[in-house]
Order: sequence, then C-alpha cells, then structure tokens
Amino acid sequence: MENKNYEININPDWIRKYLKKIILGIALLVLFATSLRTVGPEEEGVVIQLGEYNRTVQPGLNFIIPFGIERMYKIPVQRQLKQEFGFRTTNSSQRSDYAKSAYGDESMMLTGDLNLTDVEWVVQYRITDSYKFLFRVRNAEKTLRDMSESAMRKIVGDRTVNEVLTVGRQEVASSVEVLLQQMCDEYENGIRIDQVVLQDVNPPEPVKPSFNAVNQAQQERETLINQAEAEYNRVIPRARGEAEETIQLAEAFALNRVNRAIGEAERFNALYDAYVKAPEVTKQRIYLETMERVLPKIGNKIIVDEKGNNVLPLLNIDKVKAPTK
Repeated sequence: MENKNYEININPDWIRKYLKKIILGIALLVLFATSLRTVGPEEEGVVIQLGEYNRTVQPGLNFIIPFGIERMYKIPVQRQLKQEFGFRTTNSSQRSDYAKSAYGDESMMLTGDLNLTDVEWVVQYRITDSYKFLFRVRNAEKTLRDMSESAMRKIVGDRTVNEVLTVGRQEVASSVEVLLQQMCDEYENGIRIDQVVLQDVNPPEPVKPSFNAVNQAQQERETLINQAEAEYNRVIPRARGEAEETIQLAEAFALNRVNRAIGEAERFNALYDAYVKAPEVTKQRIYLETMERVLPKIGNKIIVDEKGNNVLPLLNIDKVKAPTK
C-alpha cells in the first residue's frame, strides 16, 4: 500500500483573529456579570462607589460600574426581621425546634429584689432607612442586639421577680419596646421596633422546684383570701340589710304608735268638748257606740225585762248552741 503524508498549514493571522474575539467575548461576559444586579421586591440596593455612598436603587434589574469600582448592598426594608435572646430557632416548621443550652448568658439577669431569673425574648423590627442602617452605626444588627439586652436588663432590674414572672410580663415587654425605640432614634440606626415579645420567663433551674412551691403556696393563699372575701360579701350585706329592715320596722312602729296616741288624744279632747256642751246627748252616744262594738262579740243574745224571772226555765237556755266563730 502506498503511504500518503498530509500536511496542515495553519494561518497565524487566523488564530490571532479568533483569539481576540474569544478574549473579547469573555471580557464582555465578565463585564456583564459584574455590572448586573437584581434587587428583590422587599429590598433596596445601596450602591457604594469607591467606598463612598453614591445612590439607592429600587427593586428590579440595576447596573453598577464593574471591576469593584461600585458595590451594592441589598437591604430588606420591606421585611420584618427578628432577633432571639436566650434561645435560637433551629428548625422553623409546623413544630419549631429551639436550642437553649448555649445561650444562658443572654437570658440570665438580676431582678430588683436581687433574685435571678431566666428571660427569653424576641425583638421584631424593620429597617426604615437603609442609608442610616449602613453608615450611621457600625454593624447595626450587632448594636441592636447589645441595645436590646441592655434595655431588658434595665427594665427587669427595676422590678421584683414576682412581677417579672407573673403579672408584670406585659408591662416589661412594653417598657423594653419603648426604651429600645428611644435608643434607636438616638443612635439614628434606621430601625423601627415593631414588637418585643417575652417568649418564656422562668426561675433558674436549680431553684425552680422551690420557686414553684412558693408560687403554689401563694396561689393557695390567694384562693383562701378570695373565698373569705366572697363569704364576707355574701354575709355582711345580708346582715346589713336585715339590720336596716329592723330599724325601718322599729321606726314605722314608733311612728304608728305616736300618730295613734296623738289621734286618740285629739279624739278625747273633741269628745270632752262635746260633753261639756251637751252631757246627756254625749253620754247616750257613747253608750250606743259602746254597745255597737260589744254586742257583735257576745254571740246569742236574750233580752228580758227586769221581772221576767219565770221565763228563763222555759227557754231551755242550756241547749242553745253557741255561735260558731
């Protein structure tokens, strides 16, 4: 067989031409990749040019000067953010999981009556000014965490352990929210505090059984006090009502007796005046009125003259039936 040798001639100008196009395409790709930025619907883009603030861009596609001349920071101004103290959420789902063991230094604090308490809370906030958030305070999120812890320790330190653990929880949260917002306004960090929520408040683990026993005793005391007050409210008003009723009856009886006595006295005086004017007529009227009152009360009546003695045996009086009442 005959061997054939093939020779390939490559034109150097052709290689240089296509190499330049490849390099230009790569350069354009890098330029496009480093200059195009996408800002999300809940964000603002803060553009820094050579380390100095230049502008703030809105959501959408935005271009910046590439090769590190301009840099963009995306700030979630429309999103509610939160910071957790004394615990961390490890799994957010229908049933969230929390880790607490490594964050005891954040939550352990001293109350006003020199007792320790374990306070876990959440600060919910929003970024209202992206410029202030980036440039007024260095590391604004870390500063906010320090301010939150300081405000909570101050408010808890002004109250007793019973207030913090029971009736004063809502007041503590509200006071911390107000104080923390004042600090944010003073620092001009561009943050608005939405809410402070006390997640859990407990005594330290070593004294928790004793504290629960004290709480149970206090609750039993409150129960007995409430029962005593209920009994007091049931008995005392009733006794006062009965006493008032007795007093009113006595006053009514006294008033009736006095009025009757006055009336009888006036009647006697009127009768005396009539007797003075006409003695015989007055005596006759008194006699008739007296008989009118007495006769209906004596039952059967037998009227005879003075000389009717022989009539009595004939009347069979002993068999006359007595009047029925």
